[in-house]
Amino acid sequence: MAQEGLGRLFDLSIGFAPVDMQTAANTGKRINLRMYGGIEVVLFKGAGTAGDDPVLTLKQHTASSSGTTANLAAIDHYYVKSEQTLDGDEQWSRIAQTAAATITDPGAAGTSAEEQQIVVIPVNATALADGYDYISLDVADVGGNAQLGCVLYVARDLAAQRAPSNLVAPLS
Repeated sequence: MAQEGLGRLFDLSIGFAPVDMQTAANTGKRINLRMYGGIEVVLFKGAGTAGDDPVLTLKQHTASSSGTTANLAAIDHYYVKSEQTLDGDEQWSRIAQTAAATITDPGAAGTSAEEQQIVVIPVNATALADGYDYISLDVADVGGNAQLGCVLYVARDLAAQRAPSNLVAPLS
C-alpha cells in the first residue's frame, strides 16, 4: 500500500475561502514557513469581466497577527492554467518576470479576468527576510463585476513528517 502524501510530502492551509473578489480587497491568512522548505500559493478563480484583472501581492510577516508586514519580492516566475472553462485539458504555462511581490494580470496580458484560472506561485522559505516567518497572499478588489476566487497554500518539504491528524497547525 502506498503512503499518502498529506503529512509526508505536503500540508494544506487556507489563504482565503471562496469569495466574490469584487466586493473588497481580499487579505490572505498567514502561514508559518518555519516548518516547511517552501510553499505553493494557489489562486483558483472564476471568469469575470474584461478589465477586472486580479492583482496579487505576496507579503511576509514577523508574527501570526500584528507584527511587522512587508512585501516579499520573491516572485520571479509562476505557473498558470487558463481557459474560458477549465475542464482538465489545459497545460501549465510558466510565466517569468523580474522578481517582485506583485503579479498584475496573471497569464495572458489583458485577458486574465475573462478566463477561469489556476495560478501557482512557488515560494522558498529561504526567500523570507531575517525575522520574518509568515507569508500571505492578498488579492486586490478586481473591480465592479463578480469574479469568484479562493487561495490555498500547499506547504512542501515538511521539517517533520507526521500523520495528518498530528501535523502542527500552519498558523502556529
